[in-house]
Amino acid sequence: MYSPRPRPAPASAPVPFYEKVKQAISEKIYAGTWRPHDRIPSEAELVAQFGFSRMTINRAVRELTDEGLLVRLQGVGTFVAEPKGQSALFEIRSIADEIAARHHQHRCEVLLLEETRADFTQAAALDVEEGTRIFHSRIVHFENDVPVQIEDRSVNAAVVPDYLRQDYTTTTPHAYLSLIAPLTEGEHIVEAVAATPEECRLLHIKEHDPCLLIRRRTWSTSHIVSHASLLFPGSRYRLQGHFSS
Repeated sequence: MYSPRPRPAPASAPVPFYEKVKQAISEKIYAGTWRPHDRIPSEAELVAQFGFSRMTINRAVRELTDEGLLVRLQGVGTFVAEPKGQSALFEIRSIADEIAARHHQHRCEVLLLEETRADFTQAAALDVEEGTRIFHSRIVHFENDVPVQIEDRSVNAAVVPDYLRQDYTTTTPHAYLSLIAPLTEGEHIVEAVAATPEECRLLHIKEHDPCLLIRRRTWSTSHIVSHASLLFPGSRYRLQGHFSS
């Protein structure tokens, strides 16, 4: 989903020529006239079309590339970028809410929902003793039937005893955990990783395609409630954070 269209400048403020070019190109993308992967006219063709200088056209195309609407391939041309969803980096939200906010459809497939004993890694993440009874879930989330996230989550069974009894095709683990153990603290670690062959199959991506991994821990009062590894295809997702001092 492309970002909302930029607001037009106030009538009293003259619009720079490069902004007019950006707006014209953006309108074609938003309207679907130019679709993802379509090649747009060359800079020379845009100069002829708009009657502006090559420098003006270059700036417009460069800024739209920086904003993620276009992709420039050296020696090949400039193309409409594949739209990427955005995930809140500092704000912890349910992926279903993020997808709904883009007016898209969310669904998920539950691959695993089990009671187990914490191995060394899970115990360290949840700050419990190795061998402690925990819950483990693995879910693939889809946006408009395209897989966009593999969620692998370990949950403190002592804090959330009914975790396994929920239907995660009608809610999400995040939504349920937020209701039962309201979030008081969160931690994010973000990495660029290579997906395993199994993860490539689940996400419908090719081997060596870039992926983003968020390792997320959440607390309720003094207890760590869960640790989730959230794997996103890098070609379909980007992370955005906003903060103020």
